[in-house]
Amino acid sequence: MGEQKEYIKKFVAMQRLPYEVKVKRAEQRAKEFYEKVVCDMGKNVHVSVGGLDSLTLLYFLRDIGLDVPAIGVTSLENWSIRKIHKKVGVKPIKPFMYKHEVLRDLGFPVISKAKARKINILQNADSEKQTFIHAIMTGDMGEQGKWQHSNKIKLPDKWIELFGGNYQSHRPDLHCRCANFKVSSDCCKYMKEDPCDAWAKEHDSYPYLGLMASEGGQREFALMKNGCNYYGKDVIRSAPFAPFMRQDLLRLAIDLEVPIPEVYGTIERNPDGTLYTTKAQRTGCEICGFGIHLEKRPHRFDRFREENEKAWHFWMYEVCEDEKTGEKYGWGRVLDYIGVKWEDKYIDWEKAQMSLFDIPEVLP
Repeated sequence: MGEQKEYIKKFVAMQRLPYEVKVKRAEQRAKEFYEKVVCDMGKNVHVSVGGLDSLTLLYFLRDIGLDVPAIGVTSLENWSIRKIHKKVGVKPIKPFMYKHEVLRDLGFPVISKAKARKINILQNADSEKQTFIHAIMTGDMGEQGKWQHSNKIKLPDKWIELFGGNYQSHRPDLHCRCANFKVSSDCCKYMKEDPCDAWAKEHDSYPYLGLMASEGGQREFALMKNGCNYYGKDVIRSAPFAPFMRQDLLRLAIDLEVPIPEVYGTIERNPDGTLYTTKAQRTGCEICGFGIHLEKRPHRFDRFREENEKAWHFWMYEVCEDEKTGEKYGWGRVLDYIGVKWEDKYIDWEKAQMSLFDIPEVLP
């Protein structure tokens, strides 16, 4: 435990370094990875490109003289990102499953990847993982966990109430329900991770990734523990931006004149100097719902509606068919269930208000 705290402390110190120092360190780590993999190991390298973070990484690598191949599952991205991918020469990789197949066959990616994985287990009424299920429902670890309690493993009660109906007996203090849709955390595995891994294996290549620990998520701890460059038994990768904060990434995008996809809007500066993107702050697959319950409106599905209402209608109302009733449904059913508004068309009333001069004169 002491060793763990020590490397987290060291990584946090790197995150607090000045921007110029972090950029220089990123250059050193990127070149070290190239030397190790290409020159010493005789392998290849590539950069995996998706949204703004990894686009900035691509421009950064080229700027420091590393013109490595760029790949990406382009079809998953917003149209404006796909446009930039084509412009900068990102090689498109085909997903192993298409978006509609993921929702129909696996389930909806909602809440977060870690919580979706637990919910998926709870939705299996005959699961053999009874000890783990009890820990998910109560936080009690049992004999294997030395009878300790873990709030990290336990789902919050609000999600247990919505998805824990198959295991109500574990929580008689709550009224637990079963959702009439499936939840899954495996969308990225079949649509992005496995296809890119297969390409890398075929080409004997290892990736540069535009990951930052400050973005949180499941990879945060691994980045803090393993640092920018990692040479493991099964995983070899470089994440030169690992210590970057969001402000560092946006500043570097400006410095390198990275083309900003329209889905992000533009990069602007607040009066206090803080940089931000005027539209989406982060992007991903158009059918991803991870974190949607935390977004203020207009959220990602509101913006999707503005861009393409016909496609939005399909994903919200028609993509799936209820096995019991035959009813068509989509993300709308999921968002209703978890309490996220979506059906009423979002209007920014501050922008929509007309001035007195815009009001037509009423004739007598």
